[in-house]
Amino acid sequence: MVQEGELLWTPRAEFAQGSQIARYQRWLREQRGVETSDYATLWNWSVREPEAFWATIWDYFDVQSSVPYSRVLDTHQMPGCKWFEDSRLNYAEHLLRQEAIAPDATVFHHLSETRPLAQMSWRELGRQVRILATELRALGVQPGDRVVSYMPNVPETAIAMMATTAIGAVWSSAAPEFGVKTVIERFSQIEPKVLFAADGYRFGGKDFVRDAEVRRIVDALPSLQTVVWLPYLDPAAPPPSWKQMRRWGDLLSGPDVSPEQFRYEHVAYDHPLWVVFSSGTTGLPKAIVHSHVGALVEHLKLMHFHLNLGPKSVMFFYSTTGWMMWNLLLAALLTGSGIVLYDGNPAHPSPDFLWQLAADTGTTSFGASPTYVQMMEKAGLVPGQRFDLSKLEAIVVAGAPSTPETFAWFYRSVKPDLWVTSQSGGTELCSGFVGASPTLPVHAGEIQARLLGMDVHAWTDDGHELIDEVGELVVTTPFPSMPIKFWNDDGGKRYRESYFEAMETIRPGVWRHGDFIKVNARGGCYIYGRSDSTLNRFGVRIGTAEIYRAVEQVPEIADSLIVCCELPGGKFFMPLFVRLKPDAELDENLVRRINTKLREDCSPRHVPDRIYAVTAVPYTLTGKKMEIPVRKLLMGWPLEKAASRDAMMNPDAIDWFVRFAQDSRDYDWRGNAATSARA
Repeated sequence: MVQEGELLWTPRAEFAQGSQIARYQRWLREQRGVETSDYATLWNWSVREPEAFWATIWDYFDVQSSVPYSRVLDTHQMPGCKWFEDSRLNYAEHLLRQEAIAPDATVFHHLSETRPLAQMSWRELGRQVRILATELRALGVQPGDRVVSYMPNVPETAIAMMATTAIGAVWSSAAPEFGVKTVIERFSQIEPKVLFAADGYRFGGKDFVRDAEVRRIVDALPSLQTVVWLPYLDPAAPPPSWKQMRRWGDLLSGPDVSPEQFRYEHVAYDHPLWVVFSSGTTGLPKAIVHSHVGALVEHLKLMHFHLNLGPKSVMFFYSTTGWMMWNLLLAALLTGSGIVLYDGNPAHPSPDFLWQLAADTGTTSFGASPTYVQMMEKAGLVPGQRFDLSKLEAIVVAGAPSTPETFAWFYRSVKPDLWVTSQSGGTELCSGFVGASPTLPVHAGEIQARLLGMDVHAWTDDGHELIDEVGELVVTTPFPSMPIKFWNDDGGKRYRESYFEAMETIRPGVWRHGDFIKVNARGGCYIYGRSDSTLNRFGVRIGTAEIYRAVEQVPEIADSLIVCCELPGGKFFMPLFVRLKPDAELDENLVRRINTKLREDCSPRHVPDRIYAVTAVPYTLTGKKMEIPVRKLLMGWPLEKAASRDAMMNPDAIDWFVRFAQDSRDYDWRGNAATSARA
């Protein structure tokens, strides 16, 4: 069994020295006189001298602005600081710069359950973006207007995003599997003028027609002036006869607009680029706004230095259009990299289907969530034996904490010379706080480093820094991709409450992200789940990821969820819920083995008070276990206040917990915590 922190891979000298970040370090030395002997010294300089660091990002990547910036940063006080004041630029213009360099190279490999694998060139992408942007202007879309999408992960959605941002309008996207209520909760906050909508999608061989859902969404958004209809499931079907309806094909049949004829809208440094939404598991989803300039400089840094992408790269990450990883996948275009767009079930028609796709597209960087990796591991898949993955260089695991076993599976089952990386950040920054460097070794379960320009630390509750111990993830220096605001958040009250209020009495202006993190002496990082779902027993804080790692190694366990409920008198109740594999039974023997595993791998404090078998574990639409809503249900909250069904991947899964919470009122655990685990 692999141990946490065990050395798994060291980069070859030619890989490390030829990386994007190594080239940047040489440029820093030659052009700026900044000597950085290794990643640690580079990171230290980037957070101690943020103005100097981010100015070099601007210069190194030759950011195009029609007006020079007056200063990099006006103040170190968060929130409210201003980045690259007075500059005027456009994010989409930078996404499409590669068109002028290699117009006939492939930018999109795209596949779905309704369409065969195909390619699109940079020239064709640029042509369609310019045509659609021109048509949007003709429809009256102005800079600052909101344009939204209810479409799958297909080229049309990416083209719509780039056309929208190219003219200075504000983009927002929801995946077509989102429920109507979820979409309306999001889009009604920002009052869109245009909606791009598809007639449905196919998943796992089954068609999901969304005509009726789109109609309900349109009816609930009085601000809409135009609906652009994409006949995706049935290209021959006539569009609905709505007054404001336009067909995608009709808009794209407009005259070509050459690069010389087209005018990108250069917008101010604080102009909104897009609105991304929090998961909305409780309460109204937060409408998080990023700027063109903030997203641009952050994504230039992230995609080049931390993912090591370039014009010869092909990046794949399994995502829907409702997750910020879709935005990041498109950000790979800033490097000249090609990307793979896939719409469908990742395990259809076979569990290793995505590896076939990686082989067919020459993927160099393969991304997925830990949940998908665990499914492959449990299925006994060995992709390296079945597919030609000779071009594959890197693995990007994101969306939830990764275990040492996840890392080891890649080296055992895919290929031994592989840069396996784990990342962690969030929708709030549309990027990562901690992640990868191609110049560093890979240790099992460990995120390689804090990302450049991200002044991340683990703190105690009273603001003391921790090394090799778990603490709150805080950021003490501003970063460009922090939200410029929440939409309709007068005075920034909700923004402050979300990320700054908890630290106000300790040190004002510190970002508290809500994750549990450990930073070790060499700079490696571990994320242990959300700190607001943290288990607290006898004053010791426990990350839920530690529990899951141990429990899900038990052969009979398919999935698990744990919460801790605080009770009167300083007591608590910590139940563990497990989904069993077929034919398994939660008997006394299995309970004993689970508890022994937790006691030996973790500590006696990790042993739950009781263990219950459930039919399913509830997940958000972005694949996160719904620990906080379940905890609230057990503490007596009604479902409508604890969670939103439309924000769930599997809404029926929450019903078991609703019944459990109701039935538990017959017991006395809320006042008398159990002292031993039993089925």
